[in-house]
Amino acid sequence: MSNYLIHFFLQKMVLEIDSDESVPMQETGNSEAETEELFKMGVPTNLPTITDIKQAIPAHCFDPRIPKSMYYVFRDIISMIVLYAMSEWCINNLPPSAVIVHVPLYWFLQGTMYTAIFVLGHDCGHGSFSHYPFFNDVMGTLLHSFLLCPYYTWKLSHKNHHKNTGNIDRDEVYYPVKKKYRTDQRDLLPGFGLGLGWFGYLVRGYKPRQVNHFNPFHEMFKNHVLGCLVSFASDLVMVYLLYLYYQEKGFLLLVHHYFIPLFIFSTYMVVFTFLHHHDVNIPWYSDEKWSYVKGQLSSVDRDYGLVHGLTHDIGTHQIHHLFSKVPHYHLKEATKHFRQKFPHLVRYHEDPILITFWTLFKKYASQSVIKNDTKIHVYR
Repeated sequence: MSNYLIHFFLQKMVLEIDSDESVPMQETGNSEAETEELFKMGVPTNLPTITDIKQAIPAHCFDPRIPKSMYYVFRDIISMIVLYAMSEWCINNLPPSAVIVHVPLYWFLQGTMYTAIFVLGHDCGHGSFSHYPFFNDVMGTLLHSFLLCPYYTWKLSHKNHHKNTGNIDRDEVYYPVKKKYRTDQRDLLPGFGLGLGWFGYLVRGYKPRQVNHFNPFHEMFKNHVLGCLVSFASDLVMVYLLYLYYQEKGFLLLVHHYFIPLFIFSTYMVVFTFLHHHDVNIPWYSDEKWSYVKGQLSSVDRDYGLVHGLTHDIGTHQIHHLFSKVPHYHLKEATKHFRQKFPHLVRYHEDPILITFWTLFKKYASQSVIKNDTKIHVYR
């Protein structure tokens, strides 16, 4: 999802962007004027502790159950099989004019189901799929390998994102970049290259804290080499299965049934992950001003309409960031209790997703390079 990393894929599409720099904001003292300024910047005040928030949520919301988690796995797999079979029937039995109508709908729906499969693997990485780490890793590896995502390395980098959410100096992706790290020319693809941005992120990461998810000896992964290698081997098995499918069915059907839905999935990843952590007046903090609760509260709940439930309520994101052990099927209930107890901390938007994504991308493009001494940064 890096906005730097994929210009080598589509160099001609590059946008050259001059950035507006944020004004450094010192969160010092408790004067009325300073408190008012922090409020205007979207910085929450009188924060509860993480324990206070947890006490507002029923205990069963933290309890994953294998039968329920596996139900969603089978439901999603069956849905993908049904969509595949229906598409094959349409191609073989409908006139070309009807097939033209069917194909884009199929790509969208199948790409949505690929995203749902990813979210289940994502739960495995958080330990919210079951209470058994080994079982979680087996299921996560199988689910993510279907999407050519290296489960174990992504699990570790994503864990780092959760540990440092909203931290300018430590977060994983889409963070504001201090001017000292800026190159002479900053390159952004429109909309981060959509689906290409996801695969670029896996390969190269996000400047200046770049991570190659296919390098098991990277500093972030070096203590988990075996798990990383198992993930890579699983991805290679998937590549081989795709090769066998190509030999049996041909290139066009491989593209139709797999690679285009895969691109839809990867586009979902770019849109979701960006919108979960960006909006007007969502604060980003320097390391010295950041705290765990403040950082996690710089996430946004969004309603993704018809696909919200299909993608396992991943848009219900504040609770997911405060407590990543909450299974996806308890996110709504936990969120309800959080909103009732702490309404002043809620960030929830129902704005049209694609319009919002493009609007915020343009703000990010013009405002994400910040002064080196910035303490708190918001987009206006």
